Amino acid sequence: MTGDDAGTRRAELQIVLGSVLISFSAIFVKMVDVGPTASAVYRNAFGALALFPLVFVRRDSLWKGWRQLRWVLLAGLCFAADLYFWHRSILYIGPGLATILGNFQVFFMAAVGLLAFHERATVRFLLSIPLALLGLFLLVGVKWDAFDPEYRRGVIYGILTALSYAGFLLCLRGARREPDRLSAVANLALSTLFTAAILTAVAVVRGESLHVPNLRNWMVLVAYGVLCQALGWIVISRTMHVVEASRVALILMLQPALTYLWDVVFFHRPMTPIEVAGAALAIASIYLGSGRSGAPTT
Repeated sequence: MTGDDAGTRRAELQIVLGSVLISFSAIFVKMVDVGPTASAVYRNAFGALALFPLVFVRRDSLWKGWRQLRWVLLAGLCFAADLYFWHRSILYIGPGLATILGNFQVFFMAAVGLLAFHERATVRFLLSIPLALLGLFLLVGVKWDAFDPEYRRGVIYGILTALSYAGFLLCLRGARREPDRLSAVANLALSTLFTAAILTAVAVVRGESLHVPNLRNWMVLVAYGVLCQALGWIVISRTMHVVEASRVALILMLQPALTYLWDVVFFHRPMTPIEVAGAALAIASIYLGSGRSGAPTT
């Protein structure tokens, strides 16, 4: 094995590690005894507390002008919407399905690329669309009439999660295209802090409690923020450029697959053969739809 091969192998293992870490995000949300907005607030608060020391150690700049700040604010707004919808979707339909639906962001991203940036649709993407629709139908369409209103709302929230998350990724992409831009870590730290501020304001306006009842819940929330919002994102983003994009996209599919598995293992989610087939098709379509790029998931 050459030095380059060894370096690529280490980078792939780091992306695997990051995917495993992020796969526990929805599990942490389900585990805590706080409201969905509160858990989103603390995810970002603890994530920011972990990210800003790293920014200072690296001596990264936190100010690159108003154009960069605009992207940070927009990213924070989109990520706040993402977590607002996703956390509710997790509680209504379970971590596994909510995460698979959130990963449909690849289709919204591709749609923006086609319509706004005149990118060409690949054969892989065209094949992924009917595959995704079939997977979604098997997961939720077959029993749609039998679901209660809360479950249906959770499915809708999952789709809104994908839309919001696509907006967040587009903002990060726009920020990285600025000629005088923040580092990826500084940009993530600032957007994370702003997301926490937005969600705190939402909780206050809606009268939602931010109270955390005991030490166990504090420990889960700290793990959620540090491991998923900070460490997981950093581990993946710092090595993505070393590995082929198609390989990155494939490895990142570990995250929704593992989250679905954790849902079954930890919360005893019932599985029918039709649902298993739907989940497999949905995850395969996400991989195909990701085309030549991959991005860390929620």
